[in-house]
Amino acid sequence: MTARYARPSVAVLVELVRGPDAGGHVKCWERFAEAAAGMAPPDLRADLTLYVLGPRERVERLSPAVRFVSLPPVLSTAPLMRVSGGADVSDLTPFHPRLARLLPGHDVWHLTHVFGFAATAVRLAQARRRSHRLGRTPGRAAPPGLVGSVHTDVPALAAAYLHALTGPYRLPGTVAAGLVRHRRDRLLHACDRVLVATPEQRGEIAAAVPGHRVGLLDRGVDHERFRPDPEARRALAERYGVPEDRPAVLFSGRVDASKRVLVLADALRRLRADGTPAHLVVAGTGPDEAVLRDLLGPDVSLLGPVAQRELARVYGGCDVFAFPSRSETVGNAVGEAMASHLPVLLPAGARTTRWLARPGEDGLVVAADDAPGWAEALRPLLERPELRAALGEAAGATARGRHRSWRRVLAEDLLPVWHAVAPHDAYEAGGTGRC
Repeated sequence: MTARYARPSVAVLVELVRGPDAGGHVKCWERFAEAAAGMAPPDLRADLTLYVLGPRERVERLSPAVRFVSLPPVLSTAPLMRVSGGADVSDLTPFHPRLARLLPGHDVWHLTHVFGFAATAVRLAQARRRSHRLGRTPGRAAPPGLVGSVHTDVPALAAAYLHALTGPYRLPGTVAAGLVRHRRDRLLHACDRVLVATPEQRGEIAAAVPGHRVGLLDRGVDHERFRPDPEARRALAERYGVPEDRPAVLFSGRVDASKRVLVLADALRRLRADGTPAHLVVAGTGPDEAVLRDLLGPDVSLLGPVAQRELARVYGGCDVFAFPSRSETVGNAVGEAMASHLPVLLPAGARTTRWLARPGEDGLVVAADDAPGWAEALRPLLERPELRAALGEAAGATARGRHRSWRRVLAEDLLPVWHAVAPHDAYEAGGTGRC
């Protein structure tokens, strides 16, 4: 039978709260959704629904073929996050009834996390597969294609939040990380295809997923939005009071222990004590804000959550981007900083160093990963404007030459996988799911 058109319905299960202070996981899928909404139907060749958490059920349409659907959580982690200082609220329920009623309307189910939405999808998919094997699958009830992607080091985050919640004398963080890793691997094992951010992550999930089922999912950069802006520094001073008479060091992300922003703050405190002028700009919010104020006083500007359209101007108004975090699988902020022609500093061994083409030339890798080490790495950049300019230009060249747009990543990394796993009848009927 000749397919009428290849347009499977895809459900992406983000299962985090979508809002202004959402982390990189949510922002990643927001960028993919924006890219999909801007594509013509013959190029997109899919109907895309992204499921997130929210206080009530709600549909936000980006285009006729792209939408966000918010569903209330059944067992929200919000109380735990308030106590532990975490930000990414998810749903710990083993089964989400409302999602279970919606999923059969889609041909491909894409898991991006390891809690309630993912558990519900795997449970339903396995039941559909059993029925199909036994010949009990009438009409269009063929098993869905199941895709998983790894966006965050959830075991590491779980360990950090549990430590903050219970203290060092209760359940060790290593035990928590192991339990979450086991759950993640069990869910990924059920998937037809799994997408990871770096080649190294293939080894991390090798015990759960055979190599032939694993592919790469890159992250994109909005090159139109993130670019040099000669007017940005003045705007930053006018809006946020960032001083113009000293270099501004930017950190963008969650202000908590998982991102290690206090290591950077301590480094800048040491530099200021030695007479090296510097000012820290923090785009983000979190429980360590008060500690930052205590460490740096007037030498830090805490901007709070910054919208994507305004974030580009924040990058453009700063001089250096420093990102000590080790919990990122990719770190979208690094690509955005490089596209803005900022010299970037990253910890040795962190996955974020994958953005660099020539470490030492288009960005610096900090080998001594503590406050004194970061201070010494920052010092020459703060004291030598010509060095900052050279590293920034090299970062921009790498961004232009190597870092793909969100639309290209969607077209090259995601769409082929969704089409490969979609049931054959989705191609014949043009997709089943619509919200």
